[in-house]
Amino acid sequence: MVMITFDILPSDHDQIIDLSRFVTGLGDKRKGELNALLSDMPLGIRITFEKIKKSRSRQQENYYRKWVNEFARFCGMTHDELHEELLCRAYGSEEISTKFGIRRRPLKRSNDTTQSKYGELIDQLIITAAEIGFAVPSPRED
Repeated sequence: MVMITFDILPSDHDQIIDLSRFVTGLGDKRKGELNALLSDMPLGIRITFEKIKKSRSRQQENYYRKWVNEFARFCGMTHDELHEELLCRAYGSEEISTKFGIRRRPLKRSNDTTQSKYGELIDQLIITAAEIGFAVPSPRED
């Protein structure tokens, strides 16, 4: 992902004026927040631009939570335990040495996934459940 960050120092008067003009086009709540920020910046401010990505949908999240809970109950696990296992299976894992011994951790978390990557996690839930004899309906049937 491409991200651009730059700093504006208090001495960069022209850039502060340009930013103030930009702020006037925003809604009232954001305008007030940014004006307060611009009026009190002893060291300057940092601005970051990054592309907005389409994250998982609420419908995907609800489906996943419902069926992970059902499947976890079937397996005698907690939701969190099964979620960790599915993350490891879907995105890969690494073994980390801790004071409690060797622990397996997923290489990727689900909190900032795209719709397609979250779909992979849902697919992994369906496949893993089928391997163990638990039927998770496809998302289109649910």
